[in-house]
Amino acid sequence: MNLSYWEIKSWLTNVKFCIVGSGIVGLNCALFLKEKFPKSKILILEKGFLPQGASTKNAGFACFGSLSETINDLKTHSTDEVYSLIKKRVDGLELLRQRLGESAMGYKNYGGYELFCSNDKVLFEECISKRCEINKVLSPIFNAEVFNLKKHDFNFKNIEKTTIYNPFESQIDTGRMMENLLQQVYASGIKILNNISVEGFSENQNSVKIETKKFEFSASKLLIATNGFASQLINETVKPARAQVLITKPIKNLEIKGTFHLDKGYYYFRNIDNRVLFGGGRNLDFKGEETTEFAQTSLIQNRLEELLKTTILPETTFEIEHRWSGIMGVGNQKKAIVKQVSDNVFCGVRLGGMGVAIGSLIGKELAELI
Repeated sequence: MNLSYWEIKSWLTNVKFCIVGSGIVGLNCALFLKEKFPKSKILILEKGFLPQGASTKNAGFACFGSLSETINDLKTHSTDEVYSLIKKRVDGLELLRQRLGESAMGYKNYGGYELFCSNDKVLFEECISKRCEINKVLSPIFNAEVFNLKKHDFNFKNIEKTTIYNPFESQIDTGRMMENLLQQVYASGIKILNNISVEGFSENQNSVKIETKKFEFSASKLLIATNGFASQLINETVKPARAQVLITKPIKNLEIKGTFHLDKGYYYFRNIDNRVLFGGGRNLDFKGEETTEFAQTSLIQNRLEELLKTTILPETTFEIEHRWSGIMGVGNQKKAIVKQVSDNVFCGVRLGGMGVAIGSLIGKELAELI
């Protein structure tokens, strides 16, 4: 790339910290580093024209896990591990609220509902039977019962009338959240270069040479915050997981208000701007959705539309206005990977579909490794 002296001097010289990824983790990491090292030059590289991955493409759930997800996690994690996971999600959401304020990210505490299909009695009864036990485990975090029984009046079909209601679950406007995070980053003097893909890096004792498609430069420290794309740069156990989403056109007199989980959280929907946002279905094709390609498939999109017509909006005429997908980072364990990779390279990745909840905290923990 034909760079001028001025471009090299202003953007690519004396870079103390280079962060790859301008999502929730990368932006929060940069802000915490700036507070810790106010005179240091910080440069963020982002491969998209907007933050790619999931930070601008998620469903805007300020949640920490439904009851059935928690029960399922206890089958592969210890009680202490599950407690720690949920505590981090709650702490991360609080950190995000402190950073931005509720208004700046459209924070609405409408509560969350876990729904159960009428033909899934086994899951429903398991959740009912273990609800009190889980509430007891989580009571030190919330000082209250988290999961309550509540009958819904949303005119759903083929759904049990009794739901598991969580009064602590909320929703946000993802776009407003990211806009305001970006504004804080720019105001702090942190630089962001978009449309820059990092191809690789090499390290010597005191610095890291970073190779992009357009130029090379050096930084004292490299911090990788690319979540589902992490395995393209470092050898960590992170698999990409695509999440497909659609949203309706505005619906008059929409009664749905809150965040909703269905089928162990594999489907999720909410209200936003008099619309229904609906996503999920990865369980229909786990292997096919283990991809970094931003696309939609007829298998999943058709299922989402079918559930809208038969279950969520059975008596309402609606039209689909937008469809999109985001890329999460998952693994065999739900715990995020925040570690020093080598002398001058660090990473904060594998957020397990909980980026809104833990992204701020992972960014802080990543910065604290320096």
